[in-house]
Amino acid sequence: MRVSGTVAVITGAGGGIGAAMARRFAAEGAAGLCLADIAEPALADVAADLRSAAGPGLRVLSMRTDVTDETQVQAMIDRAVRELGGIDLLCSNAGVATARGLDAPDDVWAHTWSVNVLAHVYAARAVVPHMLARGGGYLLNTCSAAGLLTQPGDAPYAVTKNAAVAFAEWLAVTYGDQGIKVSALCPQGVRTPMLEDGLGDSHEAARLVAAAGKVLAPEEVADAVVAGLAAERFLILPHPEVAEFVRRKAADRDRWLAGLRRLVASLGT
Repeated sequence: MRVSGTVAVITGAGGGIGAAMARRFAAEGAAGLCLADIAEPALADVAADLRSAAGPGLRVLSMRTDVTDETQVQAMIDRAVRELGGIDLLCSNAGVATARGLDAPDDVWAHTWSVNVLAHVYAARAVVPHMLARGGGYLLNTCSAAGLLTQPGDAPYAVTKNAAVAFAEWLAVTYGDQGIKVSALCPQGVRTPMLEDGLGDSHEAARLVAAAGKVLAPEEVADAVVAGLAAERFLILPHPEVAEFVRRKAADRDRWLAGLRRLVASLGT
């Protein structure tokens, strides 16, 4: 899929990867953007910047949307269809981390599951019927390299991101022959508030991510997204080394686990 001329919906668009994708899509010539986030002031700033930079050729909607509320997700999709004329690309991008392990209480597990997994489910439920009726579309789910590997130091994040990848795979198998393309965006470290806040607080999970490889700017991830969409690859890996890590995990899981334990030990966590 080429982004030029398309209408895209992006959740988690108030900052980080979501805002970077919105700006890159605008630069690529997107016809319309529906931006959603729970952080309303940040979202309004991103939308205002895009309207100012892109001019009248780009239609921009911004909606405060809690992606854990299916009613709000459906309302977002309905408004985008009504005001932008249809949806070509849905980027289900919102996510949360916890930096918690066995100490994570049930409400933290439930919230992480709602944002990192159920939000993808709600988005697909809302938009897939519309895309099928139009003859096709594209779903891009932000899942994280943790969804292919794991995330020491953050049990809820590791578990829910693995589930997010599994759901994206299911969507690709179920709807791939009906005109709906699916990609799972799986970056490793990205310089977003989620990671920077964790580093500032010396969270184990954030330190491990930073130690595992290069920390990319959100704009670099957006570049990888545009390239991955154009190639229509299921896995979009802004950090190419993640593919090798996945191969090592599949080839000898015991050795891979031992290597991760050594990395954790080397950081003194």
